[in-house]
Amino acid sequence: MNASVDWEALERAARLALDSVHREYPNHIGHWMNGDADAKTPREFHPAFYGCFDWHSAVHGHWLLARLARLAPKRPLAAEARAALAKSLTVENIAAEAAYRDAAGRSSFERPYGTAWLLRLAQELRGWQPAWADALEPLETRCVKSLSDWADKLPLPVRTGTHGQTAFAFGLSLDYARAALDSAFARTLEDASRRLFGADRDGPIGYEPSGHDFLSPCLAEADLMRRVLPAGEFAAWFDAFLPGDAAATLEPGVVTDKSDGQLAHWDGLNLSRAWMLDAIARALPEGDARRDSLAAASTRHRKAGLAALENPHYMGGHWLGSFAAYLLTGAYLDSTALP
Repeated sequence: MNASVDWEALERAARLALDSVHREYPNHIGHWMNGDADAKTPREFHPAFYGCFDWHSAVHGHWLLARLARLAPKRPLAAEARAALAKSLTVENIAAEAAYRDAAGRSSFERPYGTAWLLRLAQELRGWQPAWADALEPLETRCVKSLSDWADKLPLPVRTGTHGQTAFAFGLSLDYARAALDSAFARTLEDASRRLFGADRDGPIGYEPSGHDFLSPCLAEADLMRRVLPAGEFAAWFDAFLPGDAAATLEPGVVTDKSDGQLAHWDGLNLSRAWMLDAIARALPEGDARRDSLAAASTRHRKAGLAALENPHYMGGHWLGSFAAYLLTGAYLDSTALP
């Protein structure tokens, strides 16, 4: 257990997840229908991950609960988190989730964002709760295949600041692959990252953010490449991709309407920028002046992002806790290159 974690903030984030993971409505389903029989409720389609407004938020909400319960099993909310996980992660529930993905037309379901978060959940369970990890394995296997096939076929990266973004999903998935000692999947992601991003120059960070972003396209790309490239090679790549100190001049976004699910994305953008800026700073060589300026920018975004956990509207609250936990627990640093 890391004594430097802000446990009060983490438990505030966990309470948001606990209040959401088994709340079925309101719900936004991204659903491919093959006939009248496919008109069902979210709980019928997704008995494990029907809450949190949408599938991907339910998945990373469960990741948050697993993260808290694993890191701090004696904290006040840990028992409640374990109970919620036990309710969801049954063999029967995961079999139904896997069957849903196997139906015609659903090969790209929640690819890449939700699929990558599912792998991050699997990574959290591995070695901690073998029964839940084993139950999740059929869905985990399908998600590895989905992302591996996609990475091989993707002709150009998706550079959006929302769910379709390539760089963030690759980063989550690469951390999983390395933790799982899946060298084939890791190599697929590393090769695709070099092919898609290795020659990039002069990233247009000055045009960020877009109005609905919760991920920075440029920072997420750099956050991926610091995982892929050796330290010296990354520093040279970063010099060309974001020359000067442009990344450090970013300022936190201010949400104008927290009840609007798209506009509320900027609260999450502040949190994701905070961890990406910190990770990039750590990846630069000692003595690089940008380490300090990037760290200062990370601190600004961290403060603004965590403030959003205070009495959030459900349109942000159903997912922001996971981003806060990913930042607060340093999950973005869980990346070790395979030999």
